[in-house]
Amino acid sequence: VKMANKYKIFIFQHQENKNKAHISQKTDPVSCRLWVQPQLPGLSMNGDFVIGGIFSIHYYMRSEQNSYTRQPLQPQCSGRSLRFARAMEFTIHEINNRTDLLPGITLGYQIHDSCSAVPMAVKVAFQFANGMEPFYNDTDSCSKSAAAAVPALVGESASTPSISMARILGLLGIPQVSNYATCACLSDKRQYPTFFRTVPSDHHQAAALARMVRHFGWTWIGAVRSDSDYGNNGMASFLKAAQEEGICVEYSESYYRTQPRSKLERVANVIRRSTARVIVAFVASGDMRFLLEELARQPPPPLQWIGSETWIIEPEFLRFNMCAGAIGFGVPRSVIPGLREFLLDLSPTQALKSPLLTEFWESSFSCSLKGSSEGARECDGSEDIRALQNPYTDTSQLRITNMVYKATYAIAHAIHGVICNDTQCDKSAKFTPWQV
Repeated sequence: VKMANKYKIFIFQHQENKNKAHISQKTDPVSCRLWVQPQLPGLSMNGDFVIGGIFSIHYYMRSEQNSYTRQPLQPQCSGRSLRFARAMEFTIHEINNRTDLLPGITLGYQIHDSCSAVPMAVKVAFQFANGMEPFYNDTDSCSKSAAAAVPALVGESASTPSISMARILGLLGIPQVSNYATCACLSDKRQYPTFFRTVPSDHHQAAALARMVRHFGWTWIGAVRSDSDYGNNGMASFLKAAQEEGICVEYSESYYRTQPRSKLERVANVIRRSTARVIVAFVASGDMRFLLEELARQPPPPLQWIGSETWIIEPEFLRFNMCAGAIGFGVPRSVIPGLREFLLDLSPTQALKSPLLTEFWESSFSCSLKGSSEGARECDGSEDIRALQNPYTDTSQLRITNMVYKATYAIAHAIHGVICNDTQCDKSAKFTPWQV
């Protein structure tokens, strides 16, 4: 549907007018409804301008076998990393309390969970473009549909979902600022004209890793990568740089966490049987976890690991003895004043307002908030979030979290530049996303 010099994409089911045998008049309205239920945001707040957010809050999506006789069920996700989403929430509250940035303007947010999966990311991208109104007709809805539901968004955290979203959002001129999608391919402005990021491209990391390997005189190495846009593009850049540095590669293997276990076992056996004692791993942290667990079942001879930024900075990998001495490059640590207090300022009453926060509270304290989890004891108010020791409460290494903070501020400054002059801002200003 083309409206106001913009293309809007709708997935609708036509509502037939049963009172008429046929459509004979040009003035008959076209009425449609959304074919499926929208994906509701995990965290949200209204405002004069609402910024979108999408992160891999959960990182495993359970696949369902489609019968093609009924609509697919809503995806079910597991695993959890909540801090990026709450960091964006904190940043917007901080901006709203400032008088020098967007004075008199209240920013809102809609933060979604992609489950680190392309289908979910694409669905949310359409919602950011079109909104979540269940019905559409060509008389009442055109004026509302002429602008996107959000002027810009922060996310996604991973490269492959970001690529899928950027292809859609780029057509509609909606800016997307990622905090952690590092694939060098996303630097191609012809393919991804509205994609931006606050984290460096892997092009630079790959060249640096090759120089580091050469610096230590390691000229016979193995290589393993995630079988994804992140891993395949990153390793391709590394292998090219390694060849220029005179480094020989014994093997180059790939694995992705949803592939059959036999593939993982084969990759592990290649590593065990190889003669190279130095291995470069351009692997996402989720895939690396599976690989190390498999290798731990039958440990190989001591290896010198060279890691990419996603897993080399993760403290959880210290539990694997074979990772001792692993080296690589990471995003620098930072300090965000006030973030820790915001994260810890969470009560059971607040947690009940969001399914994400409810899930976090119940899993952290193994209790149920007002009977929302069957079979678990009821939370009694004695739970102390300050006593928790987990990635949510650990703010000692704010690396990628700081990239979320910067991305949110980048969007706020861009909106400020569009609707504000030297003294005041116009909350009724109308603008299109490409102006941001």
